[in-house]
Amino acid sequence: MEAPSCPALLAACLALQLATAWGDGCSSFGNLFTEIAENSTHGSLVAQLPAAGDTGSAGLQLCLAGADAIWFYLDGRSVRLNVSAERALDREELESPVLMVALTCAEDGFSPVEYRIIVQVLNENDNRPHFQGATVLTHNISELAAVHSVVFSTQAEDADGDTLMYVIDTASPDARFFRIDLPNSGKVVLARALDFESRQQLEVVVTAVEMNTKERFNASAHIRVNVLDGDDQYPQFLPCTPRTHHGLTICTSPVYTANVTEGQLQVGTWGHWGWVARWGESCRAELAVSPPTQGGPLSFSPGSVYAEDGDRGLRAAITYSLLAGQESGRFHIDNMTGAITLLQAVESSRSTPAISLSIMASQVNDANKYAVTQAVVRVLAANRHPPRFAHPMYQAFVPAGAREAALLLTFGGHVLALRAHDPDFPEVLARDEESGETANTTVELEVLWPGQAEPEVVPAGECWGWFQPLTPAPCKGGETALTTPLQRVLGQGQHSITLF
Repeated sequence: MEAPSCPALLAACLALQLATAWGDGCSSFGNLFTEIAENSTHGSLVAQLPAAGDTGSAGLQLCLAGADAIWFYLDGRSVRLNVSAERALDREELESPVLMVALTCAEDGFSPVEYRIIVQVLNENDNRPHFQGATVLTHNISELAAVHSVVFSTQAEDADGDTLMYVIDTASPDARFFRIDLPNSGKVVLARALDFESRQQLEVVVTAVEMNTKERFNASAHIRVNVLDGDDQYPQFLPCTPRTHHGLTICTSPVYTANVTEGQLQVGTWGHWGWVARWGESCRAELAVSPPTQGGPLSFSPGSVYAEDGDRGLRAAITYSLLAGQESGRFHIDNMTGAITLLQAVESSRSTPAISLSIMASQVNDANKYAVTQAVVRVLAANRHPPRFAHPMYQAFVPAGAREAALLLTFGGHVLALRAHDPDFPEVLARDEESGETANTTVELEVLWPGQAEPEVVPAGECWGWFQPLTPAPCKGGETALTTPLQRVLGQGQHSITLF
C-alpha cells in the first residue's frame, strides 16, 4: 500500500515508510544536534536517523518542515544537504549560523510526533580581510602633530571573524614616519616630525594579516597622508639666501641698500642709456641719456623691502616697522607694503655718509613671529659740475711701421695721457708727464697696412669717412664729456697728427 502524501503545510517533506513491530514506531526518534561545514557539497550527510522496530509492519511518515528545511532532504534514514551551484551554504550569508528544522513522524493509528534537528554551520576560512572604501585611503595630518601620538586609525574587516594584526610595510616610500605600537588596534603612531616646507605628501602601506589561521590571508591599504601647514615658520625677507646648518635649511635675510643725494628730499631714477649719432658739423657721436624722473619711495637693492610668511600654505599677512634709524623722523615705512620714504633731506654726505636702518617684519596674527634685517642708505655728494677735458685738441705721434699695439707720443717723446676733469671728483686718475695733466678717457687706434693710402686730413667742420666715435664714460649724475681723439700712422716726412 502506497503511503499518503505529507500535508501541504509541511515544506520539503519526503515520506518514508518503515515497517514497525509493536506499538509506536516514532518513539525511537528524538531531537538531533549536529554540525556541518560551510561550503559542503550537495548530498553531504547531515544526520542519520535511528532505525525503527524490525518486527510487524506499520506505515511511518517522516517530514522535514520549517524555514530552514530548504537546506535538507531525506534519503531513507539519512538527512542530507540540499545545495546547488547558485545557492551554496555560506555561513557569512546566513542570518544565523544555526539551522533548525522540524522532523514530524506520523504512524497509522498514532498522533504525529514532532522533533527538532539543530544543525550548526561550521565556519571555514574562505574570506580574506579587506579594507572598507577606496583602494587608496587619504588622511590629513598637521605638521605640528606631536611625535609618538596617534595620527590616524585604519581598520579592516574579515567576514570569517578572524583576529587581524596590522603592520606597516617597511618597503613603502615613507614607512619611517609611522609605526604601529598595538598590532591589533590599527592605530598608526607618528614616528618622526613632519615638515610641510619639505614634504607635503607621504605614502605608506598598512597590511592586515590573519593571526590564528593556517592560510594567513592578508589585505593591504595604500594610505596617502596630506601634510597640512602649521604656523611654525617666521617671516622671511626676500630675496633670502638658503643656508644649511646642522641639517636645517635657514633663510638668511639680505641687507638692503639705497642711495640718496645730499640736500635732496627724493631720489631720482635714471632712464635708459642710448647712442644718438649726430653727423655733420659737429663730427661726433653722443651718448644720450633720458632725463631723471622723481620718485617717492627709495629704490633698494637687491630689491624692494619685502617679507613673506615662511609658512607657504598659510601666507599670514605681514606688517613692517622701523626699529632703529628712525630717531630723527627722517624716514617713514609703509606698514603694509614696506616702502621706505625719505622725509628729511640729509645735509652733508661728509658728516653723514650712510644711515643704517633696522626693519622688522612681523605677522599680523602673531606679533611674536617676526624677522629683522638691515637697510643701509648711502648719502652721495651732490653732482654740481660736468666733466671737462683739459684741452679741446691733442696732438700725438706714432712711427711708421709700428706694431699693432703702439703708444701715442707727444712732444718730447712723452706718452699721450688724456684727462677729463670733474670738480666733483678731485682724484687724479692718469698724468701726462709733459704737461702734468690728468685724464681718464679712451683712445682708439687704426693701423694702416704697408702701402695702404693714408686718409686725407679732415678740415674743421667736416667728417672723415673712417671716423670712429668714442664711448664717453658716464660720470656721476649721468653727465658726459666728449673729445674726439683720432690717430693715424705717420709716413716719411710727416711729423704729427691732430686729434680732434
